[in-house]
Amino acid sequence: MSETTMTEERITDPYSIPLDGDFHVARGSLFQDNVHEAWFERLRTEAPVHYCENSEFGAYWSVSKYEDIMFVDKNHDLFSSEPAITIMDMQEDFPLPMFIAMDQPKHDVQRATVSPAVQPVNLAKMEGLIRERIGTILDGLPIGEEFDWVDRVSIELTTQMLATLFDFPFEERRKLTRWSDVATSSPGDNTVESEDARRAELYECVEYFTRLWHERVGKPGTDLISMLANAESTKDLVNNPAEYLGNLILLIVGGNDTTRNSISGGVLALNQFPAEYDKLRQDHSLIRTLVPEIIRWQTPLTHMRRVATQDTEVGGKLIKKGDKVVMWYVSGNRDETVIDRPKELVIDRKKPREHLSFGFGIHRCMGNRLAEMQLRVTWEEIMKRFEFVEVVGEPVRTLHTLIKGYTELPVVLHSKK
Repeated sequence: MSETTMTEERITDPYSIPLDGDFHVARGSLFQDNVHEAWFERLRTEAPVHYCENSEFGAYWSVSKYEDIMFVDKNHDLFSSEPAITIMDMQEDFPLPMFIAMDQPKHDVQRATVSPAVQPVNLAKMEGLIRERIGTILDGLPIGEEFDWVDRVSIELTTQMLATLFDFPFEERRKLTRWSDVATSSPGDNTVESEDARRAELYECVEYFTRLWHERVGKPGTDLISMLANAESTKDLVNNPAEYLGNLILLIVGGNDTTRNSISGGVLALNQFPAEYDKLRQDHSLIRTLVPEIIRWQTPLTHMRRVATQDTEVGGKLIKKGDKVVMWYVSGNRDETVIDRPKELVIDRKKPREHLSFGFGIHRCMGNRLAEMQLRVTWEEIMKRFEFVEVVGEPVRTLHTLIKGYTELPVVLHSKK
């Protein structure tokens, strides 16, 4: 999932360049500088299905409107997920196959092996543990003193949850955070010193999980590694280290980056829309609709990519077989023709779950209910304890085309009066 950075200067105004084959929205700097919305607004208005000929990722189509994105996402026979689901291609000498980047039937078999971990019956069993852990985290925070919400709350909670899903040694849980950051690192973000260093850490990851696999073979359990090691369809996965690592990264990143950035994004959004925070203080039952609205507003994964399997028309444009097609969820979730007041956080929307953040069709996010539950419990526990989680400085955003999130968010807690 590594990507290269643009060597050109940062461009913030989308109207300063022509809307032609050089108009390129897949720039990490647009998201880090928080100027991306204007770029996608121009696409939705002037070129909802747009062809970029020149980028460091090669040529690609941008699909920026809600309904067109839904069409591409649901028609997996017309648009393949292989060989990758992000705009950047896998490196030929370091391929990492994963089931989200597979088509049927192999996708369905591997997904079905691990999906029981996040089925409703198991989520119900996990809720008490999540509530206990978030309570402990929140009770350990300072009142009236500035601290980093990302590190102390968002990362810590999601890392604890990942450790539970993998039955990973709890005292070493921050390894999971590190491997997630390394897997999604890009040049310029200073996560790793070099590509060789990145690969070395990912080899460490697969070696660690290979030991866990061998410890659990023949011992069926409800954690993800036991499920993979003892299922008939995946029992030989460990013999293909690249595919094993690919699926580990998928599960780690899917369980880490998305939820942690929604936890941080929710705090930021409520600070930016204080009237909505007031609504929440007056009626805690609105947490039920707040959660999916946060996920829409934040859109922690900006896009997913497909490859056309045949010539297909989308939005009046002919996409040729073999063309790379990028569904910009971050744009579809701001589509004014489908979503009322899309730029605003509206915590009591009538249909709050009608957003694109989890995708649609066979690749819809497997852990979407777990993510929602973690956010719901987090906000229930926050509202019990604090009058105000106040953002006291500018957030530091990620430099990435896929992960839309935060590396720092300075806050001060105010206790209930």
